[in-house]
Amino acid sequence: MIESLLPPDAAERDRWVRTAARNNASWCEAVCRAHGTPGAFAEGMWASAHRTPPLYPDAVTLTPHTAGADLLARIDTASPGCSVKDSFACLDLTGAGFEVLFEAEWIYRPATLAAPAPVDGVRWDVVRDADALAGWAAAWGADGNGPFRSELLADEETFFLRGRNGDTVVAGAVASRSESVVGLSNVFAADGAARAAWAGVLAAVAERWPELPVVGYESGDDLTAAVDEGCLPIGPLRVWLQAG
Repeated sequence: MIESLLPPDAAERDRWVRTAARNNASWCEAVCRAHGTPGAFAEGMWASAHRTPPLYPDAVTLTPHTAGADLLARIDTASPGCSVKDSFACLDLTGAGFEVLFEAEWIYRPATLAAPAPVDGVRWDVVRDADALAGWAAAWGADGNGPFRSELLADEETFFLRGRNGDTVVAGAVASRSESVVGLSNVFAADGAARAAWAGVLAAVAERWPELPVVGYESGDDLTAAVDEGCLPIGPLRVWLQAG
C-alpha cells in the first residue's frame, strides 16, 4: 500500500516539508538570479529585497517558527505584487494587508517506489539550448519565455524536462536537484492530461536520479494527478498576496 510509505511520524513529515521548502526556495533563487535580482537565505527564510519575477514569491519560509515581522522587514512591501510562500501554513499576514492567494499541499515520493510507466510514443529528454527552452515555455503557456530565462540553462541544479511526440512538446516540468531530493514544479501537459504528464515526468526523474526522492507542491486536479502516481501529501502551505 502506498499509504504505508508515508513518513511514520509528525517529526519525519516535518523534516520532509522543510526539505521540500528549502528545495523550492533554491528554485526561486535560481529564477531571481537569472533575472539579475538575486535574493538571500537568512535564518528561517529565503527573501528578496527586490520585486521577484511574475508567479514567484518575494519570500519563502523554511521553518514553522519564522516570524512574519522579520520576514516582512526583508522584502519590498511598498510596491504592488508582494507575495509570501508560507511553507507551513502558519503565518497570519492579514494585519500587514495580505490575503491568501491559494493553498496547496507539499508532496513527497520515496525513491524506493517503482517509477510509473510513461505514455507510449512520448520521448523524454532535457532542454539544452535557448531555442528548445523557448519551445518548452510556449508549450507550458508562457508569453515569450515568461519567467524562464535562458540563463537558467547554465544552472547546474536546474533541468527543464520535456516530453515530445515527434518534434512536438506535449508535456514537461522543471526539476530542481539538490543533494537529497529532486523538486518538481511547473508540471504540464499540453492536452491537459495531468496524470499522463506526472507519469512521464516521474519516470524521467527516476531514470536520471534513481536514488533521490521527489518533492514539490500541488493543489486541485494537479494534486490528485500527482497522488494517483504515488506522490504522498505531507503538509499544507499557503501563498499570501498583498491586497491591492
